[in-house]
Amino acid sequence: MKFQFLLVPAAIVASAMPAQAKIYMDIAQAQQLMFPGATFEEHFITLDQTQFNEIIQDANVNVYSRQVKAWRVSTGGWFIVDQVRGKDDWISYAVSVSSKGTVDQVEILECLEKYDGITIPEWRAQFHGKKHGGNFTNVELISGSTLSSSQMVQGIKKILSTIDLILAPPTG
Repeated sequence: MKFQFLLVPAAIVASAMPAQAKIYMDIAQAQQLMFPGATFEEHFITLDQTQFNEIIQDANVNVYSRQVKAWRVSTGGWFIVDQVRGKDDWISYAVSVSSKGTVDQVEILECLEKYDGITIPEWRAQFHGKKHGGNFTNVELISGSTLSSSQMVQGIKKILSTIDLILAPPTG
C-alpha cells in the first residue's frame, strides 16, 4: 500500500486553525484603571430562579450564567466582570457603575482579535452615562462585529438590571 502526501497551501491551513483570544487586561488591572486607588469588596452571588427570571424579564436579554461577579467599591459604585457570547467565542469585559447607577466605563478583558472592534475606546464610550431602564437604541453597532457589539449592549443592560434589582435595589 502506497501513501501519498498532499501538500496543502499554508493559507488553507492557517484559515483552518482556531482563532486565539487576545487578553487586553486582567481583573486587577481593570479595577485600578476604572477606580484608581480604591479597594474592592467581593460581592459574588448565585442568582436563584426568581432573580434569574426577573433580570431576563426586566432587561429583555439572555442571561447565560447565574453567577454574578461583582465588587463593591470603597469610593462608591460597583465593578462587575461578565461574559457575553460573541460570534465564535466568549467576550470577557468589566463595567464600572457609579454610585448613582450610571455606567462610567467599559473595558474589554479578553476577546478574539478578529472581533476587536469592541475594544475601540470611542465605541465603548457610548455606554458612559447609561442607566437601568435607559435608552440603548442609540448605541451604534459595529459592521463586521454586529453580533459581538449587540451582545455587549445586552450584557450591559443585564448588569444594570442586576444592580438595580438584586445588588442595590432602591430603598423606600
